[in-house]
Amino acid sequence: MEPKKNITVPLSQAMINGMILDGDKLSHHQDRVNAWMRGERIAPITIDMALTRACNMRCTFCYAMLQENEALALNDDKNKMSPKVIDRFLDDAAEVGVRGISFVSDGESTAHPYVYDAIQRGKRNGIDMAIGTNGMLLREERLEEMLSALTYIRFNFSGGEPARYAEIMGCREEDFYKVVDKIKKSVEIKRERKLDVTIGMQMVFMPQHKDQLMPLARLSKSLGVDYLVIKHCSDDELGSLGINYRDYRDCVPELKAAETESTKETAIVPKWSKLTSEGKRVYQRCYGAPFILQMSGSSLVAPCGMLFHDRYKQDFHIGSIAETPFKDIVRGDRYWEVMKRLRSEEFDAQRMCGALCLQHKVNERLYHLVEHGVPIPSLSDEKQKPLHVNFI
Repeated sequence: MEPKKNITVPLSQAMINGMILDGDKLSHHQDRVNAWMRGERIAPITIDMALTRACNMRCTFCYAMLQENEALALNDDKNKMSPKVIDRFLDDAAEVGVRGISFVSDGESTAHPYVYDAIQRGKRNGIDMAIGTNGMLLREERLEEMLSALTYIRFNFSGGEPARYAEIMGCREEDFYKVVDKIKKSVEIKRERKLDVTIGMQMVFMPQHKDQLMPLARLSKSLGVDYLVIKHCSDDELGSLGINYRDYRDCVPELKAAETESTKETAIVPKWSKLTSEGKRVYQRCYGAPFILQMSGSSLVAPCGMLFHDRYKQDFHIGSIAETPFKDIVRGDRYWEVMKRLRSEEFDAQRMCGALCLQHKVNERLYHLVEHGVPIPSLSDEKQKPLHVNFI
């Protein structure tokens, strides 16, 4: 297919302090893209997953409340996410060629007692490991061990003032100070031990919380984290959380003001490409799931978090790692039948998906490749290599 002339590819790819926080990293995985284009059954580059669906907070923006599924009962000792199941998964992931695993999905993975050992095993297997956490349940005596094995840790922290933090995150005001102490300790360990881990904070931003942008930007600077990213709040296709994406444009002055608080040490990064998109997609097919897969803390393997709910079971649920080895799932016919359906005329991401999913930037890139013949540039120069390259 010949490229169309003068086509504009609206992809934000700015590298800030060595990180791409609003874009994709497919240019650094050309081998996997080429194999997929040849029709080969590829392994995901990145997997976002949780070790449990449990959580100790009740955030106002929580998408996990919209992801109920019964792939596995939490009290079912036979099937639950046991150390044995987790270890087998991590070994399988390494065998098939997964490059990065982040414990970021529909549960608070630090609520699972095996999280520290899982991170170590994944790292020993040659997989880049990362975690997103609200931070409350982190065990200080295992923090150094965890940080030494992580590519990044991201603290989900959506308020800069104690009372508003508690309101937004669904917790107590004193939890604000407890998590701040955990972040401080993490930064201290990183500096003292000269660790390569990136320590970040993330605000899942709803327009009604714009009063917290500046307090949080200033707090992140004072804590010495590497970045604060300000991202949109995803909603499902039913609009269950009631997000009006046009309202984000009214927050641009406050977002720009927060961005100007950036320093050499701490980048304040609004995800402009999503915050100003009004929740719209240019593509209809989902091409990204084979490259960046999501898994539920229930053990469910599905293409993405927006398809975890049981109403999608018949068409889009693939299997359970508690019941079937992951390597057999990812090589199996059901897995590829689902991936094929996502890129067929049976599926329309503009109607059938929630807003601005995890795979959104990868989907944009692949849409221009597949439907317009716009090649993905291959970047092999180490100087061009961003941090967290295996988290696409």
